[in-house]
Amino acid sequence: MRRGAEHFFALPELSHIPPERRAQVLRDIEETGTYTHTAEELLIGARLAWRNHARCVGRMHWKSLKLLDFRDRTSADSIAEACWEHVRTSTNAGKIEAVISVFPPRAPDGGAIRISNPHLLRYAGYRQPDGSVVGDPATADLTDHVQRLGWRGAGTPYDFLPLVVTTPDDGVKWYDVPAGTALEVPIRHPDLPWFEELGLKWYANPALSEMALELGGLTYTCAPFTGWYLNTEIGARNFSDEDRYNKLPIVAEKMGLDTSNDRTMWKDRALVELTYAVLHSFNAAGVRMYDHHTAARHFVQYVEREERQGRTVPTDWSWVNPPLSSSTTPAFHRTFDPPDFDVRPNFVRQQAADACPHAMRSGAADI
Repeated sequence: MRRGAEHFFALPELSHIPPERRAQVLRDIEETGTYTHTAEELLIGARLAWRNHARCVGRMHWKSLKLLDFRDRTSADSIAEACWEHVRTSTNAGKIEAVISVFPPRAPDGGAIRISNPHLLRYAGYRQPDGSVVGDPATADLTDHVQRLGWRGAGTPYDFLPLVVTTPDDGVKWYDVPAGTALEVPIRHPDLPWFEELGLKWYANPALSEMALELGGLTYTCAPFTGWYLNTEIGARNFSDEDRYNKLPIVAEKMGLDTSNDRTMWKDRALVELTYAVLHSFNAAGVRMYDHHTAARHFVQYVEREERQGRTVPTDWSWVNPPLSSSTTPAFHRTFDPPDFDVRPNFVRQQAADACPHAMRSGAADI
């Protein structure tokens, strides 16, 4: 039972668990088909899931993860309110804290709680008649979905999508982000005064909400997780990808760069300044953010420290290296233990919630 209770309670971190507790868990499983983690077991399991997640460069902080235990929340209304509590708590007035909120696990009959949003906070993407998108093209399908449910946004590039919650009892319900819940950072450049005219901004809290937490044979299908943004996630991907906000052409134009062909390296030059503007703006706003050089250096130090203790850190090399200046970071120049996506506890991707029936009986897929 590698993924089950026996494996979970055999972990060294749970060596202090008395034999009576282990026996009780096995009896509960035999009698009811499931069991209930204690708050301590849940916190340890969530921290280990973060440590085991091969695609995260920030795992050196896994022991700092805080737990908000919402396993008593079953109605859509109470779940939504708990999600906003998660955002407020983890945002911490800009001093972002690593926090996971855990709701009831999938029931033995398959019923489960799901959130349709990939992040608790995410900007809408409005499809236009000419095929363009106002806002974030990555959320155009979800935006279409919530509009069919009756939601209407203001139509700006930075409208927060509502939270879409599905429960076996309530079906699908959506909830607007309460005023004052989301902290946003306007993007400015310290040396380019015109940058502010672009009107760019981004939210401070990257609260992932599409992953399931699997531990001890149970699957927590609703377990929002907040860590910290890297500057490259926003600057070199969200703002720069052609299928996202695609801001490199306008930045290059404002910089006076020659965009006639790729050999002028206008994309590279604009990418650096845009990503630098993001880091500068978060710093100026007092919002915790890592830069890609520091994150890579700390991760390699963490891996080397673990190796000296005889512990492996399975890692997906392509995910821990940044999309900007990868070869200037230490993670680029070394190999890691190959990723093990079957190890548990772990965070795993799930079938999109909107593709599932109301009871949400779909299983989790590997990352």
